[in-house]
This record gives sequence, C-alpha cells and structure tokens, in this order.
Amino acid sequence: MSISIDAQPRTDFGKGAARRLRREGRVPAVMYGGSEQLIHISLPAHNLTLALRTPAVTLEITIDGSSTLVKPRDVQRDPVRRVIEHVDLIVIDAAEAKARATRSDEMSAQAEAAAEAAESAPAFSGSYVTEEETAGEATGESAENADESAAADQS
Repeated sequence: MSISIDAQPRTDFGKGAARRLRREGRVPAVMYGGSEQLIHISLPAHNLTLALRTPAVTLEITIDGSSTLVKPRDVQRDPVRRVIEHVDLIVIDAAEAKARATRSDEMSAQAEAAAEAAESAPAFSGSYVTEEETAGEATGESAENADESAAADQS
C-alpha cells in the first residue's frame, strides 16, 4: 500500500531550522539511495504519523510535481512525547514497492484475524478460582476442608 505525501524541499539546516519546522507542524527528513542524490525535505507531521502506523508502508513523496517511492529506514522520536523528530527515507523501485504492499496486506490480514479471535474468546469472569476449588464447592466441601481431608487420607 503506497501512501502519497507532499513534501517541501529544505534549504535551512541545523537545530534552529529543525525546531522552526516542527513548530509549523512539519518533520525534517532526508531521502537517499539508488541513483538519487541526498535530498533534504520536510513532511507534514500529522500525515507522516498516520502513514507510519501502517506496517511495511511505502510512501510516495511528491516534490515539485515529481514523485518518488520510498520506505522509512529510521524514525527518530522524542523520548517523552513520542512525536516524530526526523525520518530517514530510502528510495526504492516499483518491484520492491509491490513486494512491500503484499507484505503489508498480509500483516493487516493477520492483525484482523487476531482481533476477531480475541473478540470471540470467552470473556474473563473476573475470578481466578481453580478447578479444585470449584470441584470442592460442587461436593459441598470448602477448599480448606478438602486440604484437611487430603492430609488425613495421606496419613
């Protein structure tokens, strides 16, 4: 599954420039790989966060009308707030994008099957009563009496 995101080229670098971008709701990123030169870009933070929730995601980055298929290589997050601070993106070809889309679909199907299995599982009764305790209750013995009678039987 390929998610399209519009990017803007970056010309300012450094800590101050990155902080300005983040205040504007954008994430600094770098695209590299293949025959591509290193390209510094900024991406919309909200759209990128939603896109990165998809397993094995492929991003279609559009810069000045030209689009490039990329995959995330490294995502740097703030350790406290967990917001994305920087992303490294690797340029991929169409064949790898198709393989990632297939894998993403498989992973999503597995997650849906696990969710359905969890919903159909018996509900937790809120009690941790063991089978021995319930067997003793069925015969009219309490758990303590059952333990005492078992100890008496052994002697």
